[in-house]
Amino acid sequence: SSEVFLRLPQVRALTGLSRPTIYRRMALQTFPQQLALTQHMVVWLESEVRAWMTEQVARCRGAS
Repeated sequence: SSEVFLRLPQVRALTGLSRPTIYRRMALQTFPQQLALTQHMVVWLESEVRAWMTEQVARCRGAS
């Protein structure tokens, strides 16, 4: 299947995270890294963001 690029507003809507939280987690290597498509455009891979979400659910459910 083909990969889908997400812009920041889509990543925020999908994850519920704020912009600062996304960038803070990226700096800590706890969130998928962005890809620079051009000098002025960055995207995230939908598959990586969804995999991260699945990991968060598993981690939270496993902790309870």
